[in-house]
Amino acid sequence: MDSQDIRHRGGDDRDAATTAMAETDRKQADDNNKGQRDQKRAMAKRGLKSLTVAVAAPVLLMLFETYFLGGGGYGSRARSSSWIPPPWVLHATRLGSSGLMGLAAWLVWVDGGFHKKPNALYLYLAQFTLCLLWGPVTFLVGSGLAGLVVWLGQSAALFGCYKAFNEISPVAGNLVKPCLACAAFVTAVNVKLAIA
Repeated sequence: MDSQDIRHRGGDDRDAATTAMAETDRKQADDNNKGQRDQKRAMAKRGLKSLTVAVAAPVLLMLFETYFLGGGGYGSRARSSSWIPPPWVLHATRLGSSGLMGLAAWLVWVDGGFHKKPNALYLYLAQFTLCLLWGPVTFLVGSGLAGLVVWLGQSAALFGCYKAFNEISPVAGNLVKPCLACAAFVTAVNVKLAIA
């Protein structure tokens, strides 16, 4: 009878020890999950901040350029043509395009694409810089031909961005497509301004 009690008591102790170990493991797993959740939240906040900067910076620069350097309008060159839109349409087109390009560049950056293909970064910076230069050259200087040259360079860099971004992230490549359509529209207007 005593040996049965010992066995029985030993089994209770083992069950209690197993239960205590399982409870400790569960608490550690909960702590690990909480830590992982906190890390994911911190990463999400950093990702949201970087996305905001990637989209807002080009848009704000484009707004600054449009407001302070974009010029007042076409002057007398465009009065003869009825299909040339008002300047604000061109500025809005460029503003939307810069926002989309910022989003596409962020997607490429998130995938590590600028490290894999540094040419993608150079093409993005080139197209954005040329896009910023187009307004002052076309409206302030008043040279439709020089504006056309700047815009054709911007369009070539934009097409290079499309090819590079599409290889890294197809979603980013698809975001560049509307920008290419906007570039074609501005090119058509600029051709009309150059020959007017």
